[in-house]
Amino acid sequence: MTFELNDKVFYPGQGVAVIDGIIERVIAGNKAVFFKLKFVYKDVTVLIPTNKRNEAAGIRYLSSLAKIETAFNELYKIPCKKISASDYSPSSWNKRNKDYQLKIQGGDLIDIAKIYRDLMYSSRDKELSFGEKKILQTAKDLLVEEILLVRKERREEVIEKLQVPFQQLGFGGEFTQSTTSSIL
Repeated sequence: MTFELNDKVFYPGQGVAVIDGIIERVIAGNKAVFFKLKFVYKDVTVLIPTNKRNEAAGIRYLSSLAKIETAFNELYKIPCKKISASDYSPSSWNKRNKDYQLKIQGGDLIDIAKIYRDLMYSSRDKELSFGEKKILQTAKDLLVEEILLVRKERREEVIEKLQVPFQQLGFGGEFTQSTTSSIL
């Protein structure tokens, strides 16, 4: 993938950005080229090193409309593995957290949608921990940012569409609501 100035890209774990500049620097006597990414929904700018073909590790073009539809469809699926009471132990959470973080850093829209779905299902069975809430919010933010730009919809519309699958399952879907149920 060759990127150019003003391309809109997705930077894993951070969100949607525009390639705002291509900067050359000399580091330890070697010339290095960086993309200057200016994030669309955050007041943040980062430099990402490129290779000789103007490619940067990790960044990708925004998803197609078809891939966004696939991500929405993923929200309607039941998680592959239902989390049981024994899965709420700290060691189990550490393993799931590591898996979630790797998927978020991978930047694949479908993986991010699965994280959102799985944590929304978990919120139905128990109140999410601080770490789970943080990952859920990150997944939601990343989904919203990309969908907003690609589908050109209002933020409220996108958030509502992300919650519809969970409302149809009989719970509110917003993780800030208390969802305390017995775990049996």
